[in-house]
Amino acid sequence: MRPLVIVGDALLDRDLDGRVERLSPDAPVPVVDRPVATARPGGAGLAAALAAADGRPVTLVTALARDEAGAELHALLDAAGVKVIGLALEGATVEKVRVRTGGRPLLRIDYGGEPARIGPLPAAGAACLQDAGAVLVSDYGGGATAVPTVRAALSEIARHAPLVWDPHPRGAPPVAGARLVTPNEAEAARFCGDPSPSSGSLHALTVRAQALQRDWSAAGVSVTLGSRGALLVAGDGAPLVAPAPPAATTGPVDPCGAGDRYASWAAAALADGALLSAAVVEAVAVASSFVSAGGASAFWPQPGGARDAAGEGPRPAGAVIAQCRARGGTAVATGGCFDLLHAGHVRMLQQARRLGDCLVVCLNSDASVRRLKGPGRPVVPERDRAAVLLALGCVDAVAVFDEDTPEVILDRLRPDVWAKGGDWRDLPEAPLVASWGGQAVVLPYLAGRSTTTLIQEAIRPWRTGQRPEPSS
Repeated sequence: MRPLVIVGDALLDRDLDGRVERLSPDAPVPVVDRPVATARPGGAGLAAALAAADGRPVTLVTALARDEAGAELHALLDAAGVKVIGLALEGATVEKVRVRTGGRPLLRIDYGGEPARIGPLPAAGAACLQDAGAVLVSDYGGGATAVPTVRAALSEIARHAPLVWDPHPRGAPPVAGARLVTPNEAEAARFCGDPSPSSGSLHALTVRAQALQRDWSAAGVSVTLGSRGALLVAGDGAPLVAPAPPAATTGPVDPCGAGDRYASWAAAALADGALLSAAVVEAVAVASSFVSAGGASAFWPQPGGARDAAGEGPRPAGAVIAQCRARGGTAVATGGCFDLLHAGHVRMLQQARRLGDCLVVCLNSDASVRRLKGPGRPVVPERDRAAVLLALGCVDAVAVFDEDTPEVILDRLRPDVWAKGGDWRDLPEAPLVASWGGQAVVLPYLAGRSTTTLIQEAIRPWRTGQRPEPSS
């Protein structure tokens, strides 16, 4: 996976979840009993944590204040595996507190957000931008994207790397040359000066997106439509509409963080070489799954247990493991190339899943497979291999890694069990897994099943001159 750099405004989100069973005697308001507090990164910080949970190297360039909330936010980002490069902030860290009951918000309290001075882009930030596979600008109106040195660096990056810009009505406009800009329906209307965002037909949405594409000199503008999916305008052709899959929920729907999930996945897909249309379609499916699973509050581990629900589309591997552990479950991981999936693979995956309560597959990237297997491999590209694995009922998530061995992704995910097929006599990852109290195990191998054998059998007729006649 190519590294992703996120530039924008990080904030601290805090949920206070309690029970409501009575009204206050001094006012007709609900009394929230024994609220449990949960803190997590918000804004650009949530986008970074989501991308890191996918197993991707992520750097966040953001303005951080030297206050208690800023220190807590930095620690949360470190725990999520996000490298942070700070812009000096003379002000207070933005903190948003939601008081909730039964997963439903009752009240929100905001701290900070006043205009503040933000320092220039440090040399480390400029260097990481130059090495990025893609850059996501996550603008929450805090001012980081308006810093002149930041904008100059983003303008330069847009010339040679995919730049995705998630805009904010109070933020700076996208720099010219962005690959994709991702306003929601209401934001698109406001950017176009339309006071009636909810009355937009597909034609009106298309006209707005085309106007914004011209104004911002962007390759594409996707207007996100919540449960209806997204509309993409790119070039002079007809717009692409990517419908959202049907939501499967078991509790209140919390859309918090859906835009961050959409933008972070689209940027990651573009970093890996996806077409703009494919990136948008994938991002819609992933964002829909994210909302179905409970949104940001379900993604971040909750005290006393996390909610989970079956959703359509892939879920981040880190979130799957965190939710499994929050329920007191055992997280299992396995790994390999899984090029031309066969019965031996399927049996091993089924056995691995029975060892615990969730199964994450650590999948070698295309570049990793080529180094291990030779220039003719893989036969099936990594996105297709991941899609086939996710279609199996025993696989809960897939995390792609670029290294020759899975140590880096294992250290990030830290499963309780690391399982491999019995053709591996020695497991070099065993000491690493043991370092956090996990266990490496070998599963029985189904003899006679091999991807290499399948490939050789497939090409044998051509080698022997017995090529089959094409069917009529």
